[in-house]
Amino acid sequence: MAEKLTANHSSLTLADADQIIDEVLRLRLKHDMLPLAVVVLDSGGHVVSFKREDGCGILRHDIAVGKAWASIGMGMPTRHIRDRLEDRPNFQAALAAASGGRFIPTPGGVLIVNQEGIALGAVGISGDASDKDEYCAIEAVKYAGFIAEPPMPAHNWNDGRL
Repeated sequence: MAEKLTANHSSLTLADADQIIDEVLRLRLKHDMLPLAVVVLDSGGHVVSFKREDGCGILRHDIAVGKAWASIGMGMPTRHIRDRLEDRPNFQAALAAASGGRFIPTPGGVLIVNQEGIALGAVGISGDASDKDEYCAIEAVKYAGFIAEPPMPAHNWNDGRL
């Protein structure tokens, strides 16, 4: 008799990750933003899904992963990391080194939280001004039925320019 294989379980499904990414890209078009690279990581920091629009620079993938990785790694959105560590550049450098360079503490890394308050993963976006990246992440996480952390974008999210 053959043994039955047991499926692994991720904290986020591919369907949820794709729904978040597709909503990010819809919002990008709606607001006439620059092309985006979007990644969703599970709670272990593993890529569940990634999309890069035509026109993105080659670093956009790594930046998106770095924002999501920083968010899930520190348990807070990257806007909060930036604000809390702005006067601690040595600690920021240490975190970047400890994470193998996958630590980018600028807005655009948003936690994906379930109804029980558990972070299931994070979305990271790169391509436009950081506050615009973050806006898309927050709105897409909420659209997919999760709680976004932070729950609201910066009040002037649409003012940034690249």
